[in-house]
Amino acid sequence: MRPVIGLIPLYDDEKESYWMLPGYMKVLEECNALPIMLPLTTDQAELKEAYALCDGLLLTGGHDVGPYVYGKETSEKCGISCKDRDTMESILLDMALSDDKPVFGICRGIQFMNAYLGGDLYQDLPTEYESTVEHHMEPPYDVAAHKVRIVENTILSEILGEGTIEVNSYHHQAVKSPAKRAEVMAVSEDGLVEAISVKGQKFAVGVQWHPEFSYQVNENSVKLVQAFVDACKN
Repeated sequence: MRPVIGLIPLYDDEKESYWMLPGYMKVLEECNALPIMLPLTTDQAELKEAYALCDGLLLTGGHDVGPYVYGKETSEKCGISCKDRDTMESILLDMALSDDKPVFGICRGIQFMNAYLGGDLYQDLPTEYESTVEHHMEPPYDVAAHKVRIVENTILSEILGEGTIEVNSYHHQAVKSPAKRAEVMAVSEDGLVEAISVKGQKFAVGVQWHPEFSYQVNENSVKLVQAFVDACKN
């Protein structure tokens, strides 16, 4: 039996519709998992039923995390947030961490994990963090934008090895102050947090880059997702 991975849906405000980038599902299928897109809801009973079907959760990209999640006022440069999604992910992440069910966060996913755990975020990197590193690349998104250094003796170093790797990058928010429960596992050339894990969890990992865009040409992207899927089997 393939492990079932629940994906948080993307939401289109203008069309009032759910959607999903195929790369999220395709890379999970390639790693021998069964991806399913969850309904966007704040109904706790419905979320509990959906959660019970899943062996792991993938927190996808999308809207900016609402600053109310981490107790800050919304800046002028902060993008649109989706309160229902923030609430939904809070409920699901709380259950997953309590049950030690594997969680993998991508882009917004790492940001939400850190914010939910009590950390802080940059609401807009171009105006809050001076850097010459490209964090909001133009297409194609499967090529490298910058390098990150993997921290020794972390889950990420076990998966990808120690040293420096190249990653793609497409974000304007980022981890500012890591939560106390967040272990920093990778740092970009300009000092931004690029990967975290939640201390004391079997597999609760977030990365700032996008393996769903690069898995067809980047071996590290497949290794990372495969490690998540393998954790969901146990």
